[in-house]
Amino acid sequence: MAPPRRHGHAAAAAALPLLILLLLLLLPPFAAAIGVNYGTKGDNLPPPATVAAFLANRTRIDRVKLFDTNPDIVKAFAGTGITVMVTAGNGDIPTLGTKDGAAAWVAANIAPYYPATDISLVAVGNEIINTADNGLISGLVPAMRTLRAALVAAGYRRIRVSTPHSLGILAVSAPPSASRFLDVLDRAMFAPMLEFLRKTRSPFIVNPYPYFGYNGDTIPYALARRPNPGVLDPGTGITYTSMFEAQLDSVFSAMKKLGFGDVEIAVGETGWPTKAEDGQAGVSVAEAAEYNRYLIGEASSGSGTPLMPKRTFETYIFALFNENLKPGPIAERNFGLFKPDLTPVYDVGLMKDPVKVAAAPGPTAKAAAPGKAVNASATAVTEHDSEAAAAPAAEAKAPAPSSGDKASGKGASAAPAPSDDGASSGGAAASPEPSEGEPADEKKPEEEEGDATTTPAGDGGSPETAAKGDGGKESEGKNSPHGHGGPSDAPSIVLSVSSMLTIALSITVLHL
Repeated sequence: MAPPRRHGHAAAAAALPLLILLLLLLLPPFAAAIGVNYGTKGDNLPPPATVAAFLANRTRIDRVKLFDTNPDIVKAFAGTGITVMVTAGNGDIPTLGTKDGAAAWVAANIAPYYPATDISLVAVGNEIINTADNGLISGLVPAMRTLRAALVAAGYRRIRVSTPHSLGILAVSAPPSASRFLDVLDRAMFAPMLEFLRKTRSPFIVNPYPYFGYNGDTIPYALARRPNPGVLDPGTGITYTSMFEAQLDSVFSAMKKLGFGDVEIAVGETGWPTKAEDGQAGVSVAEAAEYNRYLIGEASSGSGTPLMPKRTFETYIFALFNENLKPGPIAERNFGLFKPDLTPVYDVGLMKDPVKVAAAPGPTAKAAAPGKAVNASATAVTEHDSEAAAAPAAEAKAPAPSSGDKASGKGASAAPAPSDDGASSGGAAASPEPSEGEPADEKKPEEEEGDATTTPAGDGGSPETAAKGDGGKESEGKNSPHGHGGPSDAPSIVLSVSSMLTIALSITVLHL
């Protein structure tokens, strides 16, 4: 009798790698990391330890941005797997510009907590251009360089250094293709800052807020509600249907004009309030949920923007809680995703478990009275960017975190005037962080910033050279942009490698 035919088995075995590849291609992309701004200007907020445990165990949020270095909060995130961005106050900038001052600040505000708390970045000040303080403006880049050198000297090479900006840094913000930085400061400050960020593989942080750039007629555009007529950029022929994407592309255009289109962009703040002044169109729980659902979906898709296709953006939503002690307009106290009892204000897919929230009415397209715009000026003044709450003093010989508030402009909408033209493409997502390398004690600082210059990957990409890590083992995925923040319509379903192999093997067996 002839031996059994084995062609089916051989063909199935040969097809297995192809089947696995097809499955990988068909699976949805890993969800991008979603962060949240954790402000503390409220007298009804839960303790930091409760907040940290809640975020780690109940939500898909895997990174937090703080407006200071409050020891109680920084310690609360130790061992949670959540990365933390801390902020050195504006008032610390002169001290951080000196070698001894920067070393003392690191000893007081980083050394006691890292690496138990995974501090991913130190933000030097907050929206410094809006202060109009020439001393702070001129001292910002030197402070960033000196602080980075102090971190490297202390063995904390993986901790990045940057500074957040409002869109008030743009002299021209619309259309995106015509955007450019403020005159004089473009070469005097932004060029050296971007060079530093390129060398250290750190992101250029911006705070784009469509909320501060819309009016009654542009609500669908600001919320990226589809369909909407969109706004044409005559310089590129692109019609934007999302103000958020237009704002990011405006920042990119300004960076590219200086030769730094390869530097990563991170979204330090963006959000939408649930309550504002009486009669203000476009503000309700429904609109806030609509905007943040869009934002999270875009961050998870990795589709990028029209000028930055497939680029991802490290993204932090404003804000974790409503903060009832904040000054300013009603909206400033009503950006929160969660109530003080940690129940969601609305569901945008950030919870690991099913969410029970009161059903919000669907978004409405009602328009405000003609001519009633909502702060579309490039010098719009708001409060929530400066969250430096009075924190317990750090236990070391270094300047304490700044606790002063400041009014700050969120900048223009960075979008062209409304147009009747149609459709756009793109989206926003969270930016990749530096890759890790060997422990810091195996590598010496190579220059003032502490890293070798990287080779730009082109206008639309990020540098591809690996950054060196520091000592202290990092948990898997903590510093990756492909973390927990799933699409906003519903939590993402991500199959494990073992599940994919099981499926592939099952398909193969069926063909044996």
